[in-house]
Amino acid sequence: MAAATQGVRLRPHAKTHRSADVALAQIALGAVGVCCQTVGEAEALVAGGVPDVLVTNEVVSPGKLARLCGLARVARVGVLVDHPAAVDDLGRAARAAGAEVGVLVEIDVGQNRCGAIPGEPAAMLAERVVATEGLRFDGLQAYHGAAQHRRTPQERSQAIEAAALSVRRTQAALATRGLVASVIGGAGTGTFALEAASGLWTELQPGSYVFMDADYAANTWAPESVRFDQALHLVATVISAPTPERAVLDAGLKAVATDSGVPLVAGRDGWQVDRLSDEHATCRTPDQARPGERVHLIPGHIDPTVNLHDWLVVVEAGRVVALWPVTARGASA
Repeated sequence: MAAATQGVRLRPHAKTHRSADVALAQIALGAVGVCCQTVGEAEALVAGGVPDVLVTNEVVSPGKLARLCGLARVARVGVLVDHPAAVDDLGRAARAAGAEVGVLVEIDVGQNRCGAIPGEPAAMLAERVVATEGLRFDGLQAYHGAAQHRRTPQERSQAIEAAALSVRRTQAALATRGLVASVIGGAGTGTFALEAASGLWTELQPGSYVFMDADYAANTWAPESVRFDQALHLVATVISAPTPERAVLDAGLKAVATDSGVPLVAGRDGWQVDRLSDEHATCRTPDQARPGERVHLIPGHIDPTVNLHDWLVVVEAGRVVALWPVTARGASA
């Protein structure tokens, strides 16, 4: 709805849910396709019926390039580049596979990770893509991942304003070569409204919005911001309650990611996860817990947490109504 209101396309990032069922539901609701982060994820989603995937990453090894270009024979497939050698290798793989692969030139808009230097260097790379048989220049990737969890609206706004300058500089350099970026992709759950309102980005790529997590809950949101409810809980069970102040759950490091901190306990005032080990979460509790009690946890970081599980259990009004397989679980290559 928010994307349609701004007249931009929505391409949700499937690295959050890793599920063909969820991806197809998003497409049915108006998404043009999905993003994924690895060739393995793309293969799993296409096998699950997803017709359009963009790998928002650089792919460079010969084996992965062959797999990616083979996939482009049966689905619409795109990928990012940020180096001339990567363009040449991708082109050779596409020609060998008899496929056409869509390409976005990634520019570094403040993430300081992957991405060509905005402006002339990125435009020169786009020119190389256009001249390479087997490749289709689709536009630019301008994703500012580091901006998503800057806590205040002002900090996030400043980051995207700076990113917009890099996009404009690159657009100008493309224009001098007679090139146009029909797609300018990027934006995440924390900033998508800013990119949508900029008049520059044409495709939004948020992922976490579909489930949310504790790290996003720590952001401060402007009053007019679109808000998303926490839609995914990890259900754990109290397996030990040795004292009134301590309960131990059966969900540890093998069940929940901790790169963004320990999970929060939902709906239990005073409950706090103190530490996690392989199979246990040890909690501080304000009163005596009972073994067998169910406890709902909100993961700190949803994406790697989902990747630890085989199934998403869909519950409506207290009833299980569907089981969605985590189609691309473990598809990290």
